[in-house]
Amino acid sequence: MSEYAHPEVLVSTQWVEEHKGDAKVRIVEVDYDAEQAYRQGHIRGAVLFEWKKDMNDPIKRDIVSKEGFEKLLSKAGISNDTTVILYGDFNNWFAAFALWIFKYYGHEDVRLMNGGRKKWIEEKRELIKEEPSYSPANYKAKEPDENIRAYLDYVRKNLGKKKVALVDVRSPKEFSGEILAPPEYPTEHAQRGGHIPGAKNIPWAQAVNEDGTFKSREDLEKLYKDKGITPDKEIITYCRIGERSSHTWFVLKYLLGYPKVRNYDGSWTEWGNMIRMPVEK
Repeated sequence: MSEYAHPEVLVSTQWVEEHKGDAKVRIVEVDYDAEQAYRQGHIRGAVLFEWKKDMNDPIKRDIVSKEGFEKLLSKAGISNDTTVILYGDFNNWFAAFALWIFKYYGHEDVRLMNGGRKKWIEEKRELIKEEPSYSPANYKAKEPDENIRAYLDYVRKNLGKKKVALVDVRSPKEFSGEILAPPEYPTEHAQRGGHIPGAKNIPWAQAVNEDGTFKSREDLEKLYKDKGITPDKEIITYCRIGERSSHTWFVLKYLLGYPKVRNYDGSWTEWGNMIRMPVEK
């Protein structure tokens, strides 16, 4: 993995196997549906962060607050100097979303396990059902880094600018408006189908191999540059609710080293529901 721009943010399943008992390392599984994943078996010592409950505000459409993030990490025994390893279901969609939030609130050492839960299981590595318990910590988050997040108004005012490129990481049928949501999430859709004007469709899955690990740097550079997604531009990624787009945000920012990448977490469920927003099909 040394070929990537920032190889320090990615670890192998073997690395996790060798370090899962380290006192300064905390492994976190991030799931959309914990009953079908974490509670069926997880890496020894791993704590559970549930995407909907823990990574999002319980009332308003927003990510977890700074105070909520501090409380969550403190409860998990995570300190500011803890090395946090994230992995999850669905090829690390939700783990990547969590990593984006960790970076948003300024955690220094947070990494993804390459291939996620899928690769760990394919390698027949140990899974246990016992949930660990750690002594609480006193975590203090930094002020949000708004340079890695895009909001609706920011996206709208940058439409058509040559130095800003939008990447829609959804499936081609979602991009075209043929379907409003993936079949596995039929209720999480917008009123209208289509995509943000000018966006390039590069589905998130094109960045990974069959085992869920990331493709080589050479392959990734070709994938994005062939569509005009180049490092001299500011890149805004989006999907449906921000989780798949955080996966692509991670690829562009950390594996390829693009200097200006934002995740538009409002994504299509916000844009496609707003009155008078331009849409292309």
